[in-house]
Formats: sequence, structure tokens, C-alpha cells
Amino acid sequence: MRVVFMGSPAFSVPALEALHGVGHDIACVYTQPPRPAGRGQKERPGPVQARAEALGLPVRHPKSLRDDAVQAEFAALKADVAVVVAYGLILPQAVLDAPAHGCLNIHASLLPRWRGAAPIHRAILSGDAETGVCIMEMEAGLDTGPVLLREATAIGAEETTADLHDRLSEMGARLIVEVLQRLDTLVPEPQPGDGVTYAGKIDKAEARIDWTRPAAEVDRQIRGLSPFPGAWTMLDGRRLKLLRSRVIDGAGAPGVVLGGFRIACGAGAVEVTEAQIEGRGRQDAAAFLNGTPLPPGTQLGGGA
Repeated sequence: MRVVFMGSPAFSVPALEALHGVGHDIACVYTQPPRPAGRGQKERPGPVQARAEALGLPVRHPKSLRDDAVQAEFAALKADVAVVVAYGLILPQAVLDAPAHGCLNIHASLLPRWRGAAPIHRAILSGDAETGVCIMEMEAGLDTGPVLLREATAIGAEETTADLHDRLSEMGARLIVEVLQRLDTLVPEPQPGDGVTYAGKIDKAEARIDWTRPAAEVDRQIRGLSPFPGAWTMLDGRRLKLLRSRVIDGAGAPGVVLGGFRIACGAGAVEVTEAQIEGRGRQDAAAFLNGTPLPPGTQLGGGA
């Protein structure tokens, strides 16, 4: 099929590679414009643009799709279908209508649960037992379109957003290839009206740990916000990001180290397995404690 691909971050790359790998004609890749990065603040292409250029594919990165000329250029591609995954721009109706088979979105949740911007984070933060990927026909509403294909997967007890992100990215790539193969026979399934939830963008204000909360909630906060923005607490005046954890038995005053990297919560305790202290890189628990001992009774939290 003649495909327009629309995506920007690393999550989108496997789908682009899969569509290209099975021989679809990628007419053009639309992605977010390069942004300043690094010490020199030089403009750097995003993951999708970098991969598309490596594959020899034409790339466009308009700042908006609302311009008539941009919409005309899109329509002139005469695509059979557009595949959209974490693109980052709103698609006006003229764009949605241009491809012969419309625009298909790879969405990392079991719709209608977790429509919106941060479905992977929200699934872990909320303690969902499972999530998945839906391939959806796009319409004007926010992730409201009918679903062509879905697949569920369990969320592991110690899985972080980074872990789940990578699994769902690969799942989405596999499913979109299947959908295009079966496009003539798949029947779109309207989303039910019940069970709708919205996955709002992650706010950095959500990242500070409140040790008075139950261990299960603290653990989900640590895993759900890893690697970005990183759930954090204070240790001796420095910010300490906690990046992996598990719930364990234990009791003590909230935020007090019980031994090793085990920390008491309002109910129960968590064991941190990966962390990053301000000014250093990520470390597993053993390496961290070797360089930054945490004697039993150390109080985390407080400070700036």
C-alpha cells in the first residue's frame, strides 16, 4: 500500500521500520521539527526523522497541519492510508479525509481506557493489571474512533514505564502490519461509552514521593514515572530519583530506611532496585549503596 507515516518519538520507530520492512511504499514521513538539544543547543532531528532519513525516505516536518498549502501537499501524496503513532500534532478533518482508507492510529492502551497523551504512565500509576495496543480509525474526537484490532498484555509487577513502552511499541508495529494486510476484511468496532478514562500529560509536580502513602502507591509512582520525570525524594539536601522498586513487607516511620535500600511507607515498605542521586548517573542498588551508604534509620524526604 502507499502509506504516509506520521510519528515523532522513539515509540514510533518500530512501526516505521516494520511497514518499510514488509515492502509498503512509504510516500512520505511526517514528524515534529528538529529541536535544539545538547550543550550547543544545535537543532537535532527526532528519532523518527533520523530513522526515516537512514532508510532513504522523504521527510516533512510542518509546524502545523492547518495551513491550506500543507494540506494540499498532503493530499497530493494520494496515499492509500496514513499511519499515525505519537505524532504530536492535531490532524484537521481535511487531513483525516485525504487518504483513501483514512488515518489509522496506533494507541498504547485498551480503549476506551486511557485516551490521551500518557496512557502507559497512567496504566502503571493506577495499578492496572493489563494494558495493550489498539489500532484505531481516527476521527475528530480525542482517541474516540472505532477499533480495528486490539491486543492485551499483562503489566509485570516490577515493570516500569520504560519497560512497558518498549513492549507496546513492538506490539504496535506488529499489529499495524497485520491490520494493513487484513484491511479489507476487518470490521471496525465502535468504542463503548462505558469505561472511558483520560490519560493527562504527566506533570513534574506528580513526581515528589509522599512517604506517608501506602507502599503499593509509592511503588507504582516509582515505576510509573521511570525514567521520566523520575519519582524523587531528598537525601542530605540532594535530590534522589528512584527508578525501580518492588513492594516488600516492612514497617517503620514513613521515609525511614529499614536496612539496605528498603524504605518504610505509610503502610508496608518498598525496596529500591535502581536509583540516581543528583550529580551522578543511574545505578543499581548495590552500586548505589557502595558509594552512598544508607544506614538504618536514615530519613528520606524533607528539604527543597
